[in-house]
Amino acid sequence: MAAKLKIKKGDRVIVTAGRDKGKTGEVLRVITKSDRVLVQGVNMIKRHQRPTQTVQGGIVDMEAAIHISNLAHVDPKDQKATRVGFKVLEGGRKVRFAKRSGEVIDT
Repeated sequence: MAAKLKIKKGDRVIVTAGRDKGKTGEVLRVITKSDRVLVQGVNMIKRHQRPTQTVQGGIVDMEAAIHISNLAHVDPKDQKATRVGFKVLEGGRKVRFAKRSGEVIDT
């Protein structure tokens, strides 16, 4: 069984380790089976694309998956890396919050 991930599609994250350390981007896709994430503009690779009826051929830049341990949430208040916690609001709704500032991440 895969671990509970605190990063979801649409979140703003910052890379904490590796070739793209310090870059930020939005999560495009979460691959829970391998604990990896596709982040917009991060971990770019080149792929040779064969031409089809819909896609022109050539060398295409695309995002490769990056391991979730090399990412951290971006704090909505000061745009720095933060850890994520969970808390229950008065209405009984469970939300994620930034431990650095206390801001609620989920809207």
